[in-house]
Amino acid sequence: MHPKVFVSHASEDKGRFVTGFATKLRENGVDAWLDKWEMLPGDSLVDKIFEEGLKEAQAVIIVLSNYSIKKLWVREELNASIVSKLSKGTKIIPIVLDNCEVPQSLTHTLWEPIPDLKNYEQNFKRVLSSIFGTTDKPALGKAPAYTTSVYHEIGGLTKADNLVLKESCEYIIQNDGIIVSPESLFGDGDKLGFSRAEIKDCIEVLEQNGYLDVSRYFGSGDDYSCNYRVTTYGLDNFTGTYIPDYSETLDKAVSLIVNERASSNFAIQEKTGKPIVIINHILDVLESNDHIKLSKTLDGAVHIYNVSASLRRALA
Repeated sequence: MHPKVFVSHASEDKGRFVTGFATKLRENGVDAWLDKWEMLPGDSLVDKIFEEGLKEAQAVIIVLSNYSIKKLWVREELNASIVSKLSKGTKIIPIVLDNCEVPQSLTHTLWEPIPDLKNYEQNFKRVLSSIFGTTDKPALGKAPAYTTSVYHEIGGLTKADNLVLKESCEYIIQNDGIIVSPESLFGDGDKLGFSRAEIKDCIEVLEQNGYLDVSRYFGSGDDYSCNYRVTTYGLDNFTGTYIPDYSETLDKAVSLIVNERASSNFAIQEKTGKPIVIINHILDVLESNDHIKLSKTLDGAVHIYNVSASLRRALA
């Protein structure tokens, strides 16, 4: 659909501005109504202007100049457009060519001043945007991850610290890994919406609080000049906070060790179907509490060679 626009103006402004402006409107999909194009000898002025021009217009462009503000017809058309606006919501777009006095009826309407009649491309685009109801306002982008990511707060940590720990734990679980590279995981920080320096600070805070064990490379000068692993304490906070069935998995693992004499991490994983990182973490927790003894091999196998009486009693 081509929006219909009535152009109200003084005849003195036709040659210097109005005809060229209305032509550009039509070239850009706007059905501009201009008297010189629409009216022929013998036509009724009232019928053509008020019934055909103004009545059907979705917008009225009022060209204000030192000439037009003195014209009776322009004032009549302006009055009619004001009535039309009130009755059906017709948009009124004042264009000011000269340093003239704007009529009182338009003082509360935003007008478009055009100081240079030979160079008004930006003004024209603004008028087009008004007619079509568009805007050059940038589209809304995706909200930073740190504002939308679902996380459960671990006490003593900021939201940023929580998210870095959460992402780190999820990364090692998904990749069956132990060592985390900040460069690989976070890149320039777009994933979470933080800068490299902010993520570096989070890693340092998490290290100071025992959640991470960090190995640094000195001399590189880069924010990410380190690798780290999540400590047993850090992973224990994560599993207890983010994995709903972690307690059930722990109980199942203990039962397999005591009742079914499961002797390795791979045997327990096969029975539970849980990620190997979670199984290894459970075994580390049990060993740290002196419930079992472990031996680890280079191929990732963790063997259980001693089960304490205290674990058997705890299960019983």
